[in-house]
Amino acid sequence: MSTSIEGGWESYPYAPYGASPIRDPHGWTGAWSSTPSRQPEPLDATPHHLQTPMIGTIMSREPLIQAPLLPGLQVGRRALLTAGGVAAVGGTGLYLRNRERTPDRPQPAAFVASPVAGVILATPPEPATPPIEKVDPARIIEEASVADLRGFLDSGAFSIAELVAASLARIDELDTGDGGLHAVIELNPDAGEIAAGLDEELKSGTIRGPLHGIPVMLKDIIATADKMRTTAGSLALADNDVVKDAAIVTRLREAGAVILGKTNLTEWSNFMGAAGQSGFSARGGLTVNPYHLNHSASGSSSGSAVAVSAGYVPLTIGSETNGSILSPATTCGVVGLKPTVGLVSRAGIIPISFSQDSPGPMARSVTDAAIMLTAIAGFDDDDPSATVAEDSSPAAALSGTELAALEGFDYAAALDPDALRGARIGVCRSLFWFGSAVDGLAEEAIAVMKDAGAEIIDEVYLGYDDPSPYVVLLTEFAYGFTDFLETYMPDGPVNTIGEIVDFNYANEDALLGRDQSGLTDALNAGSIEDPYYLEVRELRQASIRENGIDATMDELELDALVAPTGALAESFSGGGGGGSTAEPPCVAGYPSITIPIGLIDGLPAGLHFFGRAFSEDTLLRLAYALEQALPNREPPTFIPADEPLPEG
Repeated sequence: MSTSIEGGWESYPYAPYGASPIRDPHGWTGAWSSTPSRQPEPLDATPHHLQTPMIGTIMSREPLIQAPLLPGLQVGRRALLTAGGVAAVGGTGLYLRNRERTPDRPQPAAFVASPVAGVILATPPEPATPPIEKVDPARIIEEASVADLRGFLDSGAFSIAELVAASLARIDELDTGDGGLHAVIELNPDAGEIAAGLDEELKSGTIRGPLHGIPVMLKDIIATADKMRTTAGSLALADNDVVKDAAIVTRLREAGAVILGKTNLTEWSNFMGAAGQSGFSARGGLTVNPYHLNHSASGSSSGSAVAVSAGYVPLTIGSETNGSILSPATTCGVVGLKPTVGLVSRAGIIPISFSQDSPGPMARSVTDAAIMLTAIAGFDDDDPSATVAEDSSPAAALSGTELAALEGFDYAAALDPDALRGARIGVCRSLFWFGSAVDGLAEEAIAVMKDAGAEIIDEVYLGYDDPSPYVVLLTEFAYGFTDFLETYMPDGPVNTIGEIVDFNYANEDALLGRDQSGLTDALNAGSIEDPYYLEVRELRQASIRENGIDATMDELELDALVAPTGALAESFSGGGGGGSTAEPPCVAGYPSITIPIGLIDGLPAGLHFFGRAFSEDTLLRLAYALEQALPNREPPTFIPADEPLPEG
C-alpha cells in the first residue's frame, strides 16, 4: 500500500508507473518526482468501490466508454468531480482525486496477530496486478481529451510512439489529396524518435506533467530549430533555417509535448494584402472546414483549428492579432483562447503587432485549453512586453506581486462547474449583428447561464474609437518582422522584407493573383519612435481599455462580457461569412475565449467571453461551467464539397 497524501494522486493507491506526481490539493503543478515509488496495485471493481464516499460526485456529459480493466463499470470520457476533482480513464483503472481510502482494503503488513494466543498467521499476499489490456489509439484519438490520453499512456494501454503513429495515420487519411482538409503544412520527421525517448522516460517512472507524450501542432509562424521550416505559409522563407526555438516551443518541449508538425494558415497571418483567401497560403494550399468541405475554416489560424476539430491532435497553438484564433475556432467548432498580450511569450513568433499579437491554445474542451495555457504561460524578458512595448503592455499596470502570482498558475485546477452561480455577466448588445440564427443560439446559451445561477446584465453597449489602426499594425510589423529575421533567421537567403517582396514578384504564379500590399507598404513604414504612431497607439488603447472594457465592467461590476463569437463559415460558392467580435479585446490586448454552442444547418457557432487584463482564470471558469451545462460538442461531419448542408 502507498502512503496517503491528502487530496493528491497518492490519496488513492493508484498512480502512473513509478511516478510520484507533486500536486496541490486541487490539480496539476506541472512537477513530478522522477523517483520510482511503487507498482500500481489492482483496483477491486466490486460494487462497494463504486459506493465508497468521495468528495464530490462523478458527472459526465459525454458518451460512456468502458474502462479497460473495470468489467461492467462505465464512466464518461470527460468525467468530472463536482468538488473540482479529475477522473481519467486509463488502461489500468480509474484515477480519482480526493477519493477516501476504501475501509475494507487489505492492509500491507506481512503478519498480523492471531486471536489465538501465541500464534502468528501470515496475511495472504495481494492479488497479482492484472495484465494490461492494450487499446488501439486509433479507436479513441478523434475525440480523446488530454486526461483520456494521459490515463491510457500512464497505464501502458498504448505507448507514446503508438499514439503518434495513430495521429500520423489520421492525418494521412483526412488531410491530403483531393477532398483533403489541408490543415497540415509540414510534419516533424523526428516525431517518432521524440516519442520513443519520452516512452523511455515514462517506463523509468519520469512523467513531466499532463502534456508528457501528448502530440501537439503549431501554427507555421512559430520558430522551431529542428528539421521543420517556419514560413508563415510563404514560399519566400522555405529555404531559411531557424537558429533557435521560440520561447513557447522551449516550454512545450520541457513539458514533454511531442511537436508533431506545423499547421497551415492564411499566408502572413492575413497581413500580406487585401485580396487573400482566408485559410490559403502559397506553401500549404487551402485549408477547408471539416464540417463541410465547401466552406471556409476562416483564419488566420485555419490549420490549427481544423487539426483539433478533425481529431489529428488534442491541442494546437494558434495566434491572434484580431480574430485569428476566435474566428477559426468558432467556424470549426472548437475552443479557442486568446491570452492577455504578454502572458504567453511572442519571442520567436513571426509577428504582426506587438501591441496585439498573442499565441494561444485551441482545443476540443475548455479543460484541455486550460492545461495548455498552464504549460505555455509565463513572462519572458525577450517578449516585446518587456522591451519595446513595456510602457503600453497590459503588464505595465500590474505590481511585482501581481505579476509573480501569475507565474506557474494552474488554470486547469481553477475550473469549477458551478462558477456561473452568482457571476455577473454583461451581454454586449453592440456586438450582436450576425443574424437571427447565430444571435438566437447565443441567446439560448445566455439563458442556460442564467438557469445555472448567473446574473445577466443585459443591454450593455461597448463604445470605443479606433483611429487609424493600420498605421499601428504597419509600423509594428515592419519593426517586429525585421527583428525576427535578424534574430531567428540571420543566415537565410531571404532576410529582409524587400527581398520577400522581390521573391513574390518573381513567383507571381504561386500567389494566384493575390496582392502583397501589406508587405510593400511595410517597406515605407515609419519608426516605432515616430510621434504620430505613438499618439495613435495610445489613443486607441485608452479608448478600448480605460474608457471601454475597464470602465464598463467597473461601473456594472461585471465578471465578464459575452457576445456571439462570429458568423457561420463562409461558403466557397458564396454566402455566409461576416467577421467576428474579437476586435475590442484584441485592440485592448485583453483575453478572450470562445466555446462551441451548437450547429446551425450543420455549421458550428460559438459564444465569446472576454474581460479585463489577466482575467484568464475567470473567463476559463465561466466558459467551463457553461460548457458543462450545454450538450456535448458536435464532432465534424466531413460532408464532401459537392453535397448540400443538412437543414436545421
